[in-house]
Amino acid sequence: MAYENIIRAINGTLWAIAPEKMEAMLAILDLRVRGIKADAETIAAVSAAARKDRQSRQVKQVAILPILGTITQRADMMTEASGFASADAIGKEFDRLMGDASVSAIVLDVDSPGGSVFGVDELSAKIHAARGGKPIVAVANSYAASAAYYIATAADELVVTPTGQVGSVGVMAVHVDVSAAKEKLGIRPTYVHYGKHKVEYSEDFPLSEDARDELQRMVDAYGRAFDAAVARNRGVSVAEVRDNYGQGRVYLAKEAVSRGMADRVDTLEGTIGRLQAGSYRKPRRAAQALQNRLTLRRHLTR
Repeated sequence: MAYENIIRAINGTLWAIAPEKMEAMLAILDLRVRGIKADAETIAAVSAAARKDRQSRQVKQVAILPILGTITQRADMMTEASGFASADAIGKEFDRLMGDASVSAIVLDVDSPGGSVFGVDELSAKIHAARGGKPIVAVANSYAASAAYYIATAADELVVTPTGQVGSVGVMAVHVDVSAAKEKLGIRPTYVHYGKHKVEYSEDFPLSEDARDELQRMVDAYGRAFDAAVARNRGVSVAEVRDNYGQGRVYLAKEAVSRGMADRVDTLEGTIGRLQAGSYRKPRRAAQALQNRLTLRRHLTR
């Protein structure tokens, strides 16, 4: 069946993604299962448009690096056509821009619900390690959720557009069981395997309690790593990330700033203009941490 590779990709991946995006992906999968899919010409056109949208550009001395769509470690024709962005490709272009003498500052133009956990921590660490070389500003334009937030917080500064949202700190896993559908079609796979747990996440079986516990263990491990990376990137404690960053919720621009999850509210154009004018100042997060907490308490008790 043509959709089996998609199911295996979902079953075999841990996701740092907004839940509504995962629901949309499952809805697309449902269409594929029922034999409804786009024609080759449409897929090619969407793929070409996606590649064009993801190309970096330069406005005078400021480079704009797009991080658009669902994030995966490596993109191929199928993932590009489905609106996925490659963490590896973004990292390579980021390295090129850091080494380009004609670029004085980098803006990460982020509009993403997150994606697979694979490659995200590496990209976030790469951006964080590059701090101090030249200004790096991430703009949630207008959505930086989960893995996208993981990456965006690594910049020197995180800006949110006035109607934008950030957050969704957390990790999830989905197991798609198609055994009932195959049964109706008269398909009954038989697995011969070495290793007790070798096929425990197969789409041909319901998820066992033991497999569910193991999947939860992996989700928790990645979730703790997510909290730790955001704490490092934002210069706060892990406890503050857990207490004030929503545990999976997203927040509008002003509340995100009041919680310390972002640094300012501005547009992409305003951010580029500020960098071009040479008026960029690195945020003083340590000095503002207490003020953010006091502002948040006042906001929540109104």
